[in-house]
Formats: sequence, structure tokens, C-alpha cells
Amino acid sequence: MSTRTGEAHAPQTDALRTGRTDVLVLGGAGVDTIIHVPELPLPYADSYMIDSGIRTRAGQTGDFVALGLAALGLRIHHLDLLGDDPEGDLVRALHREHGIGLTALPQPAGTRRAVNLVGPDGRRLSLYDTSRARPGDRFPEETLGALATAARHVHVTITQPCAEALPVLTATGVPLSTDLHDWDGENPYHEPFAYAADVVFLSAAALADPERTMRRIVERGRARTVVATAGPDGAYLLADGELTRVPAETPPAPVVDSNGAGDAFAAAFLYGRLAGEPPETCARYGAIAGAYACTVPASRADAMDRDRLLRTAAGPRR
Repeated sequence: MSTRTGEAHAPQTDALRTGRTDVLVLGGAGVDTIIHVPELPLPYADSYMIDSGIRTRAGQTGDFVALGLAALGLRIHHLDLLGDDPEGDLVRALHREHGIGLTALPQPAGTRRAVNLVGPDGRRLSLYDTSRARPGDRFPEETLGALATAARHVHVTITQPCAEALPVLTATGVPLSTDLHDWDGENPYHEPFAYAADVVFLSAAALADPERTMRRIVERGRARTVVATAGPDGAYLLADGELTRVPAETPPAPVVDSNGAGDAFAAAFLYGRLAGEPPETCARYGAIAGAYACTVPASRADAMDRDRLLRTAAGPRR
């Protein structure tokens, strides 16, 4: 069976054959082209010589969350639209390599792609190709409902067309999480995700008052747990009405790229949540995995495994 048809291939059908997966990841599949630049912002010039090379690899937000969860030993299924193109083949190969179930529905507009400019300090600037989507794109309700009800949890990325999937997902009663990334607290696009999820992740980078935004999410939506990551300043955790600060963890190696750190945080937090750990422990797991992700070069797709996560968490804070 061709992997470009959008039909399930092993282990894609495992979720439906066995009746259970741990997490369904919805959306966020694609490829990134990585370019290391001498500084950010990049001053205007007619040309730059890139000695480190320009590399394209599979891995956007949904792929990285799925990869992080799978590395922690959970059974993962990923649902998204992919093109019949070389970029789609890279995404399919990534999932096969890591044993992640993938249902790839046809996307005639092509596989989602982006260019990441990465500075010497690991910060990045992402340029997203919005032409790789169509206004009428939808996930078939039967497929979406079957995969969601086969899962213990659903993580919803904010890529199109996931917003249209939210009513179907909430009707299943399966717990939901989402990552709003660098939401400014005002953009209405993010609100359906913020108010439909039980667990909400976001970055504090664009928030003037993280606590106010976090409490508004709880007041207006379903969430009882909201996490705002703040890079080297750690994170804010709002759980059961109480706001606490989560210290940052010291990366185990030099920081080379921040790409995927938020996805790694979310994956490790969800691992802890599904294991029945309290929110504070889940947030510590997230901080550990996020710090590790910052040491992984942008050209690689890698994630912390369960043994290393638990061993690090059992030791003193670094």
C-alpha cells in the first residue's frame, strides 16, 4: 500500500485494531528548512555565505510533540493532512523511524513547510509558508471521532484546520490539550483552542501580564491547568486556581537551538499527567525535557527518553 494515499499503514491502524492509544496528536505535521545565521535580527545584505549548510528535515510542532511522547514510551497516533510531495515523504519517514502511528490525509496544496533562521545563541525566527493550506480543509468527522475515542488524551495543535475539529473532539469527552505558542492574549484565532482545552500551554514571550491571561483562560474555558513557559526564566503554572513559578532547569549541554523546546515541555508535562503525577511534578518534567531540547541541533529531530527524564527528575535541581 502506498504511504502517499493518505490511508493508514502499520503501525497506523494499531489504534483502531487494539482500541487504545495514549495520545492522539492532531495537526502540526510538516518540514523545516534550517539556516544558521550570524545574528538575529539579520541585517540586510545582498547575500550571506552559510558555511554550516542549509538543511531540510521533518518536524514541526505536531511532529515534535508526537516524537517527545513516543520517546517517553507512550503509544502515539498523529493525524494530519500531507501532500504527495518530497516534504510529505520526509514526514512519513520520521514517523516510521520512530514507530509513531500516522494517518496522513491528502493535501493537494502540499505539505506544510517553514524556514527557520537560527542565531548563534539558539534563538530562532520562523517563516511559515501559508500557501500549503486551503480554506475548505477539514478532517473527516468519522476518522477524527474514531481516532479520538481510541485515545486517552488528544493534543490539538493550532494549525489549520484544527479549529474546525474542536466541536467533534469536545463531543467525545476525551481530555484535550493545546499549545497557543506566542499568543499575545488578544488574537481571536487562538481563543477557540484556549477555551476548549483542559490543559493549555503557551509562551509568556508576548504577554504583558502572564497571570492575567492565564486566569482569563480558566475563567472563560474548560482548562484547570495552564502553563506559560518563559525560557530561561522557567515557567508559570496555574493549577486549581493557584499560580506558582517553575524554575528553569540547567541544560545538560551547550544551548544550540530553542526550536522544539516548548513542544518537548508539553510532551513531558502530558507524560506526567497521564502517569497520574501532580501538576508541579508534570511541570518539572516539562522543564527538564525543554532544557534538553535546547541542546539538540536544529537539523536533528530528537527527544529525551523516559529513563533519562526520570533519572534527572529524581536528582537535585540543576
